[in-house]
Amino acid sequence: MSETPQKPDTDEISGIETTGHEWDGIKELDNPLPRWWLWIFYASIVYSVIYMVLMPALPALPGMSSGDSDHTRGVIGNSERANVARDLAALDAARADGFSRLEGISIEGIEADPQLLGFVRAAGQSAFGDNCGTCHGMGAQGAIGYPNLNDDVWLWGGSYDDIRTTIRFGIRTEHEQSRYSQMPAFGRDNILSFQEIRDVTDYVLSLAPGAAIENADAVARGRTVYAAQCASCHLADGSGDRAVGAPGLIDHDWLYGGTRDQIITTIERGPFGVMPAWEARLDEGMIDALTAYVYLLGGGESADPAE
Repeated sequence: MSETPQKPDTDEISGIETTGHEWDGIKELDNPLPRWWLWIFYASIVYSVIYMVLMPALPALPGMSSGDSDHTRGVIGNSERANVARDLAALDAARADGFSRLEGISIEGIEADPQLLGFVRAAGQSAFGDNCGTCHGMGAQGAIGYPNLNDDVWLWGGSYDDIRTTIRFGIRTEHEQSRYSQMPAFGRDNILSFQEIRDVTDYVLSLAPGAAIENADAVARGRTVYAAQCASCHLADGSGDRAVGAPGLIDHDWLYGGTRDQIITTIERGPFGVMPAWEARLDEGMIDALTAYVYLLGGGESADPAE
């Protein structure tokens, strides 16, 4: 004996059959999809088929592609790699005149030419955002361990030529012309004792103009340690030596933090910051533009110390 088919449930209010799905007493009506939605859905299917034929889209099967490509190339042979290469070539062509005008020109010459100055700011900002902003910040404001490029505090010199040299060859890289120096790890390598590090920290903190001296005995002991271990690089008065990238200690600018604990950590561990050598990554024109951009951020110095 066959069973009688169960009649679909019908909504009492609308009179429309339901799908049989129910959530918390709410039943789903078995309404047809809107026609406009269906036509869009069908058009999307047609579009996707046409796209797969025309454009690179499918994993390659034997005989479907050539060379070492792992996907179908599409009937029209579109390649985003080729598109990018074409766009970059067009950009290089558009910039060629600006970069050629930068060759051998001084920073004063750049500043005197409004058109060239505008080009430098645009090209330099682009290069800075792509290559430098990750460490120095998009506004070049720096961070702990990464110099602020908006001020006039420079480890290796802030003239146009100094900045260009730093960008080209980097800091502590494998490039044979890289700027290089190393601060000893006085604590880690047991050069100074626990107490000596704290004493020399108190002395360094006392060097800043107007600094309050809380422990005169520690400062006196620290002065002796400083003279023996630190003055050869940071100089006797703490003004620093750009020839070896040793920062000045008499201002309020600290690359690795200026609190007592941060200075202690710096002395104990001996920081070894590395900046890439951009000579192999950027061409000469872009290095010129980037150098000028950094110089013009506000902290660039004249090549003549007397100016």
